[in-house]
Amino acid sequence: MSLDKIDKEILNFLQDDAKITTKALSNHLQLSLTAIHERIKKMERNGVIKKYVALVNPKKAERDFKVLCHVKLILHKKQNIQKFEREIAKLDEVLECMHVSGDYDYILKVQVKDMLSYREFVLHKLTTIEPVGSTQSTFIIDDVKHSTRLKF
Repeated sequence: MSLDKIDKEILNFLQDDAKITTKALSNHLQLSLTAIHERIKKMERNGVIKKYVALVNPKKAERDFKVLCHVKLILHKKQNIQKFEREIAKLDEVLECMHVSGDYDYILKVQVKDMLSYREFVLHKLTTIEPVGSTQSTFIIDDVKHSTRLKF
């Protein structure tokens, strides 16, 4: 799907506030309610808009201990890669998992309550996944910039 200027403007508004009404978008963009509604539905059908979420404040939810965990697999076989990815997708502590090039195979963004919770995660969950060979953890001191927004 090719996005035109209006689609991009709609996406910018929705990324700032997913609860913005069709009427408010209509007023901002000087388009009819129907036109706005149809454009949003088209972007949803085509997968441009994947879903709508609430962004939770990690401090208020007691999940503000953030770690980038680098993972190296024992052996690079298709079965190991698939097994690791299947198992890691089940872990609630893992917010993101990226298959990367370089010294490590994966980088995980893990978010838990505290250091003890992270230790429990590593000992009882992460390192029990059979293809995991080694890990290295980098603890996040502060988020200098954090965004979920793609600017159009």
